[in-house]
Amino acid sequence: MLKEFRNFIMTGNVIDLAVAVILAGAVGLVVNGFVSDIMMPIVGHFAGGVDFADMKYILDDAVVAEDGTVTTPENAIMYGKWINAIINLIIVGFVLFMIVKAYNKTKKKKEEAPAPPPGPTQEELLAEIRDLLKK
Repeated sequence: MLKEFRNFIMTGNVIDLAVAVILAGAVGLVVNGFVSDIMMPIVGHFAGGVDFADMKYILDDAVVAEDGTVTTPENAIMYGKWINAIINLIIVGFVLFMIVKAYNKTKKKKEEAPAPPPGPTQEELLAEIRDLLKK
């Protein structure tokens, strides 16, 4: 059983999948950094200097003790983070669309296979069968 597992793990598909997962994690960090550190400040600038991550609807205010410690944290709906996630999805989707579009342009178009030479027509085949039967 251990030998079968080793053979399974050492197949090309499993190793390719492992490399793809590790690479996807690294690319995810780069994309997340690009969107949050470069694109979102630009979007916030054009939205009037608003940082969407700070937008929230407070359900219950935080309760602060006399000494300044928070006894009960604030309960709020953080809809600004959701807006950030939607903008992130749109930006990443658009970038991936452009990458796939550029990739598809670089791929060589498959040449159509030449049509097979025309075979004998039905009349020719019937005439051939007739001639064979006469012999």
